[in-house]
Amino acid sequence: MDQYFEFISNHYILSAGWAAVFLMLIYSFIGARLRGYANANPAIATQLINRENAVMVDVREDNEYVSGHIINSLHIPLSYFRDRLKELEKHKSDPIIVGCKSGQRSGQACAILKKAGFEKVYNLSGGVSAWQADNLPLTKK
Repeated sequence: MDQYFEFISNHYILSAGWAAVFLMLIYSFIGARLRGYANANPAIATQLINRENAVMVDVREDNEYVSGHIINSLHIPLSYFRDRLKELEKHKSDPIIVGCKSGQRSGQACAILKKAGFEKVYNLSGGVSAWQADNLPLTKK
Protein backbone atom coordinates (compact mmCIF):
# COMPACT_ATOMS: atom_id res chain seq x y z
CA MET A 1 0.00 0.00 0.00
CA ASP A 2 2.90 2.32 0.75
CA GLN A 3 4.08 1.85 -2.82
CA TYR A 4 0.79 3.29 -4.12
CA PHE A 5 1.13 6.40 -2.00
CA GLU A 6 4.77 6.79 -3.05
CA PHE A 7 3.80 6.43 -6.73
CA ILE A 8 0.98 8.97 -6.35
CA SER A 9 3.25 11.47 -4.58
CA ASN A 10 5.96 11.06 -7.23
CA HIS A 11 3.55 11.14 -10.19
CA TYR A 12 0.72 13.38 -9.04
CA ILE A 13 -0.11 14.69 -12.54
CA LEU A 14 -0.36 11.19 -13.97
CA SER A 15 -2.40 10.07 -10.97
CA ALA A 16 -4.76 13.05 -11.27
CA GLY A 17 -5.25 12.31 -14.97
CA TRP A 18 -6.00 8.66 -14.22
CA ALA A 19 -8.50 9.66 -11.53
CA ALA A 20 -10.24 12.08 -13.93
CA VAL A 21 -10.56 9.42 -16.63
CA PHE A 22 -11.85 6.92 -14.07
CA LEU A 23 -14.50 9.36 -12.82
CA MET A 24 -15.61 10.17 -16.38
CA LEU A 25 -15.92 6.45 -17.09
CA ILE A 26 -18.06 5.93 -14.00
CA TYR A 27 -20.21 8.94 -14.95
CA SER A 28 -20.76 7.56 -18.45
CA PHE A 29 -22.29 4.43 -16.91
CA ILE A 30 -24.46 6.08 -14.27
CA GLY A 31 -25.00 9.44 -15.96
CA ALA A 32 -28.17 8.36 -17.75
CA ARG A 33 -29.78 7.43 -14.45
CA LEU A 34 -28.79 10.74 -12.94
CA ARG A 35 -30.09 12.70 -15.95
CA GLY A 36 -33.46 10.92 -15.91
CA TYR A 37 -33.63 10.14 -19.61
CA ALA A 38 -32.21 7.33 -21.70
CA ASN A 39 -30.27 7.28 -24.93
CA ALA A 40 -31.80 5.46 -27.87
CA ASN A 41 -29.83 4.52 -30.95
CA PRO A 42 -31.66 4.60 -34.31
CA ALA A 43 -32.68 0.92 -34.05
CA ILE A 44 -34.25 1.39 -30.60
CA ALA A 45 -35.86 4.65 -31.75
CA THR A 46 -37.43 2.84 -34.71
CA GLN A 47 -38.84 0.19 -32.38
CA LEU A 48 -40.25 2.84 -30.05
CA ILE A 49 -41.88 4.64 -32.97
CA ASN A 50 -43.35 1.47 -34.49
CA ARG A 51 -44.37 -0.42 -31.34
CA GLU A 52 -45.12 2.27 -28.77
CA ASN A 53 -46.18 5.19 -30.98
CA ALA A 54 -43.28 7.31 -29.78
CA VAL A 55 -43.27 10.95 -30.79
CA MET A 56 -40.15 12.15 -32.60
CA VAL A 57 -39.14 15.75 -31.85
CA ASP A 58 -36.47 17.45 -33.97
CA VAL A 59 -34.76 20.37 -32.21
CA ARG A 60 -32.50 21.44 -35.08
CA GLU A 61 -32.74 24.89 -36.60
CA ASP A 62 -35.00 25.54 -39.60
CA ASN A 63 -32.29 25.30 -42.26
CA GLU A 64 -31.11 21.93 -40.88
CA TYR A 65 -34.65 20.59 -40.66
CA VAL A 66 -35.60 21.40 -44.27
CA SER A 67 -32.47 19.68 -45.56
CA GLY A 68 -33.97 16.37 -44.37
CA HIS A 69 -35.76 15.13 -41.28
CA ILE A 70 -37.24 11.96 -39.83
CA ILE A 71 -40.71 11.25 -41.18
CA ASN A 72 -43.56 12.61 -38.99
CA SER A 73 -41.19 14.37 -36.62
CA LEU A 74 -42.34 17.51 -34.84
CA HIS A 75 -40.05 20.46 -35.46
CA ILE A 76 -39.41 22.58 -32.40
CA PRO A 77 -36.03 24.37 -32.58
CA LEU A 78 -34.11 24.27 -29.32
CA SER A 79 -34.05 28.08 -29.19
CA TYR A 80 -37.88 28.05 -28.90
CA PHE A 81 -38.24 24.79 -26.99
CA ARG A 82 -39.31 26.17 -23.60
CA ASP A 83 -41.83 28.52 -25.23
CA ARG A 84 -43.42 25.76 -27.33
CA LEU A 85 -43.43 23.01 -24.69
CA LYS A 86 -47.24 23.15 -24.53
CA GLU A 87 -47.38 21.58 -28.00
CA LEU A 88 -46.11 18.35 -26.42
CA GLU A 89 -48.43 18.31 -23.38
CA LYS A 90 -50.84 15.83 -25.01
CA HIS A 91 -47.91 13.38 -25.35
CA LYS A 92 -46.85 13.57 -21.71
CA SER A 93 -47.29 9.84 -21.09
CA ASP A 94 -46.06 8.72 -24.55
CA PRO A 95 -42.42 7.96 -25.30
CA ILE A 96 -40.74 11.05 -26.72
CA ILE A 97 -37.53 10.80 -28.72
CA VAL A 98 -35.60 14.03 -29.14
CA GLY A 99 -33.09 14.39 -31.94
CA CYS A 100 -30.72 16.96 -33.38
CA LYS A 101 -27.82 16.67 -35.79
CA SER A 102 -25.41 14.77 -33.54
CA GLY A 103 -27.23 14.16 -30.25
CA GLN A 104 -25.75 17.03 -28.24
CA ARG A 105 -28.44 19.74 -28.38
CA SER A 106 -31.18 17.18 -27.93
CA GLY A 107 -29.79 16.35 -24.47
CA GLN A 108 -30.69 19.87 -23.36
CA ALA A 109 -34.24 19.42 -24.64
CA CYS A 110 -34.50 16.04 -22.87
CA ALA A 111 -33.55 17.69 -19.58
CA ILE A 112 -36.26 20.32 -20.11
CA LEU A 113 -38.84 17.60 -20.81
CA LYS A 114 -37.91 15.63 -17.69
CA LYS A 115 -38.18 18.78 -15.56
CA ALA A 116 -41.62 19.42 -17.06
CA GLY A 117 -42.80 15.98 -15.92
CA PHE A 118 -42.62 13.94 -19.12
CA GLU A 119 -42.32 10.28 -18.24
CA LYS A 120 -40.54 8.50 -21.09
CA VAL A 121 -37.87 10.69 -22.65
CA TYR A 122 -35.16 9.43 -24.98
CA ASN A 123 -32.22 11.19 -26.60
CA LEU A 124 -31.49 9.99 -30.14
CA SER A 125 -27.83 9.07 -29.72
CA GLY A 126 -25.82 10.18 -32.70
CA GLY A 127 -28.76 12.29 -33.82
CA VAL A 128 -30.03 12.50 -37.37
CA SER A 129 -26.47 11.83 -38.57
CA ALA A 130 -26.59 8.35 -36.98
CA TRP A 131 -30.10 7.85 -38.39
CA GLN A 132 -28.78 8.64 -41.86
CA ALA A 133 -25.67 6.48 -41.37
CA ASP A 134 -27.98 3.52 -40.65
CA ASN A 135 -29.66 4.14 -44.03
CA LEU A 136 -32.99 5.03 -42.43
CA PRO A 137 -35.31 7.31 -44.39
CA LEU A 138 -35.42 11.09 -44.20
CA THR A 139 -37.95 13.34 -45.89
CA LYS A 140 -37.89 16.95 -47.07
CA LYS A 141 -41.67 17.44 -47.00
